[in-house]
Amino acid sequence: MKSLKYKKIEIPFKHQNADVSALELLSAKYPKEEIFFEVSKNTILTYLRQLDLQIFRQDIEKYISDKNGSAHLFTYLLDILEAIESIKSYGLKSGKRVYVEYNEERKVKNREQKEQKRQTYFYALQHPFSKQNQDLPADFENQIICGDSQEILQKLPNNCIDLIFTSPPYNFGLEYAQNQDDHLWQKYFEKLFAIFDECIRVLKFGGRIIVNIQPLFSDYIPTHHIISKYFMDKKLIWKGEILWEKNNYNCKYTAWGSWKSPSNPYLKYTWEFLEIFAKGTLKKEGRIENADISGDDFKKWVYAKWSIAPERKMKEYEHPAMFPEELAYRVLKLFSFQNDIVLDPFNGVGTTTAVAKMLNRRFVGIDISEKYCQMARKRIDSNLF
Repeated sequence: MKSLKYKKIEIPFKHQNADVSALELLSAKYPKEEIFFEVSKNTILTYLRQLDLQIFRQDIEKYISDKNGSAHLFTYLLDILEAIESIKSYGLKSGKRVYVEYNEERKVKNREQKEQKRQTYFYALQHPFSKQNQDLPADFENQIICGDSQEILQKLPNNCIDLIFTSPPYNFGLEYAQNQDDHLWQKYFEKLFAIFDECIRVLKFGGRIIVNIQPLFSDYIPTHHIISKYFMDKKLIWKGEILWEKNNYNCKYTAWGSWKSPSNPYLKYTWEFLEIFAKGTLKKEGRIENADISGDDFKKWVYAKWSIAPERKMKEYEHPAMFPEELAYRVLKLFSFQNDIVLDPFNGVGTTTAVAKMLNRRFVGIDISEKYCQMARKRIDSNLF
């Protein structure tokens, strides 16, 4: 018979006179193939394979409740329950949480050979990118530059930027300083892609481009898909997509589409997208001592749905579409090293560049509005992030 594997949990006694008779009752109710206990002088070892946690919790709560005045002698049961509830990695089978071997059925045999057969990111294999990275000219470093991004970026050498994080105008018709936001879609994408062409050129081999974008659902323009296809056609590797959940549940119902009818329902969204691409390779070179993300943050942020409230200071900065500092903070920590060069070609009032300075990254911010550039410089100079 195959030897069973268990997840072992060690719980110390809190009371010397603790009554462990409850463990005998639990052991009698639950089969050894699910859970069992071993008791030593100062420790209880729980061996766990699978469990209906709701029923287990009810059994413990009932047992403690029945003991009334002596319930304090059974607090170790709550410690066991708390330890089991804190386990976040498990599978589900027939209503039970499975704590060991739950992902074995999903493992792919001969994974590497099958990936080679399928051709991982086949669309980007024959890319034209040079592996030779260059330094950013000193007169561009840590600068906020006013002008047309396409023209400014043409002055930079190839392969000199580590990370591009930006949120271009969405073409929603918002009121930006010195800039229209209601172009014909074809003209909008022509200009946007001309700027992105320069972004790809100046990005280092192994660098990342991350674009925060929201489709205009009322025009039925899937901007995030169109942008993603553009980058893939340019031989960049699609690294992933993050949903920025804004929790904006106050968005109003409208008369668009149909009401209480399947003829043309209008869908509502509370999130935006971050589309992530890599140039040439998925691995970015950098010194491990320059990685400044904590283990806890890494585990939280690689879960690709970020719940972050929208920016609340837009009136203060007179900008209609800022993203919050926390969004830039996570992007820069997760996808760049300290001392990397961060570019935002639609820098606005400078959230990306301000956070870059705060996190010890070098930066280049470009925006067509002198008013916004002045605000971005003020944020840099005064450390108002």
